[in-house]
Amino acid sequence: MLLHGFLPSLLEGAALTLGVALTSLAIAVLLGLAGALAKLSRSRLAQGSAALYTTLIRGVPDLVLMLLIFYGGQVAVNTIAPLLGHEDYIDIDPFVAGVLTIGFIFGAYLTEAFRGAFLAVPPGQREAGLAYGMSPRQVLWRITLPQMLRHALPGLSNNWLVLIKSTAIVSIIGLSDLMTRGQQAAGTTREPFSFYLAVALIYLLFTSVSELGFSWAQRRLAIGVKEGRL
Repeated sequence: MLLHGFLPSLLEGAALTLGVALTSLAIAVLLGLAGALAKLSRSRLAQGSAALYTTLIRGVPDLVLMLLIFYGGQVAVNTIAPLLGHEDYIDIDPFVAGVLTIGFIFGAYLTEAFRGAFLAVPPGQREAGLAYGMSPRQVLWRITLPQMLRHALPGLSNNWLVLIKSTAIVSIIGLSDLMTRGQQAAGTTREPFSFYLAVALIYLLFTSVSELGFSWAQRRLAIGVKEGRL
């Protein structure tokens, strides 16, 4: 029998891993956009906060941050809860802790990717929009963001590929993801090579499909640029 009947378990873990990755990416994109706009703003407070965020997050290992947020958050929640009249012990959901941590980490990396992409948009585009009568918010959503996306796509692609592999660290906080399922199957059958190879191939499938998707998106976004140069 294929993988001693553990294939369905691995596929369930793979689905959970993909869910963690996609949810984390959504959080990271929002934080990255907010961080990039803060760094490009005229507010020194916003610039300083964004710089502190990116410096701290990029300087601490992902594994350490995962443990700090999971266990530290649990201590903080159970310290505050009695003050609010809640006496029962509260367990933080590993899925929530995992996606928040990974999203928080990659938000810092995407901040720099998006900041560079915003700077790559010609300033004359924004000035033309304002001269046309658009508000700064309309210029951002209708002119700057669509053009910024084309420049940000390579950085976004690279960060996504790293993010989806980094989801393996959620196994240390008890989430039954692909890595955890592989470890359990390897321990039960005493065939670690077979199951870790299967886990590696599933991750390789995720990243390969992702690369194809981003390549297609880059070609689509480049169509208008190529036509405009002709």
